[in-house]
Formats: sequence, structure tokens, C-alpha cells
Amino acid sequence: MFEMVTPERVVLSRRADFVVLPAFEGEMGVLPGHEPFIVQLQPGELRVVADAELISFSISGGFAEVLGEKVSVFAETAEMASEIDEERARQGLERAKAALRAPKEALLTVEQAAAMIKREAARLRVAGLKRRRHPNGGRPFEGH
Repeated sequence: MFEMVTPERVVLSRRADFVVLPAFEGEMGVLPGHEPFIVQLQPGELRVVADAELISFSISGGFAEVLGEKVSVFAETAEMASEIDEERARQGLERAKAALRAPKEALLTVEQAAAMIKREAARLRVAGLKRRRHPNGGRPFEGH
């Protein structure tokens, strides 16, 4: 079972075959029966494979808990591709890059700008999905 919640809503709750989490030390795949763990998540793409469907989200951080047959994700924000305003994400990415080039003149710290770059780049990556393949080479999936 997979469940993802944000402070505003339950984003997704359904049975899942495979989950890929954007952990701080790299992507982490979770199959049913995985050992229990808690992991902090960084801004990035979170993928859920369920019933021959790939569902991708852009998240801005949070944490995940795997316990028994359940993966619970507690994300700061989570957006499906259809919910992302690509132009706004591009503008946010450019603002963050500008802040890194001139940190003394920007309203953001270097750390805030770097986090914003990760978040907006993930949003653009998820928004641009067209077709994806199952991680194990199975049938193609439609991006969301």
C-alpha cells in the first residue's frame, strides 16, 4: 500500500508494486516486503508503479516511512505533471540561478537558491514527461 500526504491533502492512496523515492543519498527503490525504514526526502521526482501505470510527482521534500507492506510519504508539497505550471517553474528556476550568480543582491541565501533550483528542476522534469518505461523493462507507461 502506498500513501502520500501533504499538510493540505491526501495526494494518493492506493496499492503499489514499486516506489522510487528521491532520498538525500540518491534514488531509493522500494518493493513490497522491504525492510522497515524512515528516510528524509529531498526535492525531486517520486514515482509510483501500480497496476501497469507509472505515476510521477514532483515533491519539495519531506520524509518516507516503510513499515510492513505500507509506504507512507509525508511531503511538504506534491504535484502531478498535470498540476504543474511549466512557465512558472521555468521562471522560478531562472530566479534561483540568478540568486546563485549574485547572492549578495538576491533575497535568497545560497542554500535557499540551491533548494529552489532542485525543486523547480524536478517540477519541470515531471511536467515534461511524455512516455516512461517500467523500471524493469516492461510495458511503456503514460506519464502523468
